[in-house]
Amino acid sequence: MKHNKLVRDKIPEIIESKDQIPLTHVANDDEYWEKLKEKFNEEVKEFLESESIEEMADVFEVITSINQVKGWNLEEIIKIQKEKRKTKGGFKERIILDEVN
Repeated sequence: MKHNKLVRDKIPEIIESKDQIPLTHVANDDEYWEKLKEKFNEEVKEFLESESIEEMADVFEVITSINQVKGWNLEEIIKIQKEKRKTKGGFKERIILDEVN
C-alpha cells in the first residue's frame, strides 16, 4: 500500500514489529515543509471529525514541528496571541458576524 506521507518517527519500527517492511526516505527541507502542511490539514480534518483530545494532541504535534522549522518558539507565539487578544479580543463571547451593511 502506497502512502507518500509524513509519519511519526517510530512508525517504521511499529510496522516492522508487525512483520511488515516499511519503505521510507528522509525528506529534504522543501519536501518536509510541504509534507508538514499536508499533515497539518490531515490532522485538523481528523480533529474536526472526532473532536477528541487525542486528535488535538496530533494537531499540536504538527504545530510544534512547524514552529521548529520556522524557528518560532511557543513563548513568542503566546506573546503575539495575547497582543491580538488585547487589541481584537478572543472568541470567549461567541460573537457571530452575520452581515456588514
